[in-house]
Amino acid sequence: MRAREDLNIDTRTATEYGVVRTFFDGVFSWTTGNYAGTGSATGATAYSGTLALNTSGATPALVGSSVNGTDGNTSAGSLGVYYAFIQFAGFTMGKAVSQFDAPWTNYPGNNFDSLVGGSGTVTGVNQFTYTADFGQGVTAAFSAEDATAYYQAGNLNMSGATAAGMIGGSYGSNAIGGSRSPNLVGMVRVDQAWGLFQASVAAHDNHVAYYGATEPTGHPDDKWGWAVQLALSIKNIPTGAGDTINIQGVYTDGASRYNFQNLAGGSYSMFGSSGIAYQSVGFAIAPDTVFITGGAQETVKTWGFRGAYTHNWDPYWNSALYGAYAQAQYGTLAKTTLCGAGGAGGVFGGLAGVTGCNPDFAIAQIGLITRWTPVKNLTFSADVNWTHLDQKYSGTVAYVGSGTTAKPAAVYELKDQDTITLLLRAQRNW
Repeated sequence: MRAREDLNIDTRTATEYGVVRTFFDGVFSWTTGNYAGTGSATGATAYSGTLALNTSGATPALVGSSVNGTDGNTSAGSLGVYYAFIQFAGFTMGKAVSQFDAPWTNYPGNNFDSLVGGSGTVTGVNQFTYTADFGQGVTAAFSAEDATAYYQAGNLNMSGATAAGMIGGSYGSNAIGGSRSPNLVGMVRVDQAWGLFQASVAAHDNHVAYYGATEPTGHPDDKWGWAVQLALSIKNIPTGAGDTINIQGVYTDGASRYNFQNLAGGSYSMFGSSGIAYQSVGFAIAPDTVFITGGAQETVKTWGFRGAYTHNWDPYWNSALYGAYAQAQYGTLAKTTLCGAGGAGGVFGGLAGVTGCNPDFAIAQIGLITRWTPVKNLTFSADVNWTHLDQKYSGTVAYVGSGTTAKPAAVYELKDQDTITLLLRAQRNW
């Protein structure tokens, strides 16, 4: 559960050089903490406090305990800075929404944060941008943007991959070597009464650390990745006043975060039921690149789309049906290393019980949100979302278990997974 207050300050000053604008958007939040499992044989769960067992030693009892303080502690909360930028003579300097993003960022019609299928820097990214206005709603921008905050999906050294690590959603050790270049972004937009069209491109430099612990071990050469996105908004459609369709599609090569955006994440390890084993498991990850010790980087290619149709029932009620889809595709090096030739070897493919091995995967999502605005600037909403992991492994696998997830050593079925999220929200603007 979360409570939040958002404060923004927008100043504009007329000068002989044009309008100078400064904008700040900060948030004060309190968020419920998380529990952490101990993985002990008693089945006790740690709650970042003192844990005591009763005299039978079987049932945990809490003594002065508290949840993990994601905000530091239960009363302090946290401060976030979403946007803080200056605009002057066509330049934007500071933390603002990426020029690559569609105007609706992660929200073509939803409140749910974790849609795949496009970029979305909801809380802004540091940038230095020039925007040209050609009139008639036509603009173009070129931007140098911070790559480190939201756009590092990972450069994985698969020489460190293990079967247990793969089931946990990690295909090796992450070996990002820092940042040598900002992401370079270009955008063209047409924004008129009928709606909006936008085309965006981005280049992302993948700079990898050393193969080993010290510099004499060497490292792969840098490899540039890229992404392209098209976005379309159609307004004033015949179904009703204010109804809108927003859609976008994206393709990436070595720049996965422009599809599996930061709030969606790109690593999955999900458990469910099984009729043939202790439980089932589905796992996947979408890094930017992969490599092995002594070798060059190989990019991971992805594509996806998302969109929504919003219908206004009357001035007080509206609903939106939305969805998203994203697919990640690995190259020959990754598939050979993880699955062997023909999917029957490597780190995972040769294990007993595994009948199919392929690191490619897809995420499909669909949701419905309904909003009620009883008075101006006060909105209550209910948003339900279904997310499906379509992974390409099959058969069964003997998993050593994990204390983090409290999963025992057992045989698990390799299977697609599903999850459902319900988001209830009350929002007041003034």
